[in-house]
Amino acid sequence: MWTDNHISKQLLDIHLNPDIDLASRRRASIESTVDWILNSVNLEKMNILDLGCGPGLYAELIAKRGHKVTGVDFSKNSIEYARSEALKKNLDIEYVNQNYLELCEENKYDLAMMLFTDFGVLTPVARKTLLQNVYRALKPNGTFIFDVLSDKDIELKVGEKSWEMEECGFWKDRPYLVLSDSYYYPKDKVILYQHIVIDDPDNFDVYRFWTHFFTS
Repeated sequence: MWTDNHISKQLLDIHLNPDIDLASRRRASIESTVDWILNSVNLEKMNILDLGCGPGLYAELIAKRGHKVTGVDFSKNSIEYARSEALKKNLDIEYVNQNYLELCEENKYDLAMMLFTDFGVLTPVARKTLLQNVYRALKPNGTFIFDVLSDKDIELKVGEKSWEMEECGFWKDRPYLVLSDSYYYPKDKVILYQHIVIDDPDNFDVYRFWTHFFTS
C-alpha cells in the first residue's frame, strides 16, 4: 500500500489533515505528545530516532526544540514531503526512506520513538526484529517510547461488513468497488481489517491490516 502511487498520495493528504485522527493525530495532540516525550526523557541536545515518521509532524516540533532528529518511513511520498519542509524551515532533520525492520545503525541515539500504534500492526516476529534493531541503535541507557492500543472494549472495534462504489477515491483513481470486513481473534487479541478492491472484472487487490491489542 505504501508503494502504490495513488494510495500513498491519499495517505499523505490524510496525514496532513489537521481535523481528523487517522494517519496522524490532531495538532494539539501532537504538541502535547512531544511535550510529554521530551519532559519524560529530559536531556538536552538529544539525538532522536523517529520510526514511522510520516511527513515529519513530530520530528519538526522536536527539531525546533534543538534536538537532532532522524526520521525513518517506508512511504517515499511522505519522506519527500518531509525533506522539502525541513529544507524550507532550516531544520536539522535527516529523513530516510527505509523499512524500519531493516534498520542497522548502532549506538547512535539517545531516544527512539514509534507513535500512532505502529507497534501493534507488526507480527510477533516483526516486533522482535524491531526491538532488536532499536536496542542496537540506542546508546547505553537509551530510551524507546511507543504506544499501543488497549484491549479494553476490543469487541467494539470490530467493524461491520460493508461495500461501496466510487468513481475515484482512496483506493483507486478510477471506478472501483470495495468490500470491507473485519475478523476478531480473541485468543490473540487481534483484529484483521480486510478490504477487497475490485476495479476490473478480472482484477482485484486485497489489503489486510492486522491490529494487535494489549492488556493495560
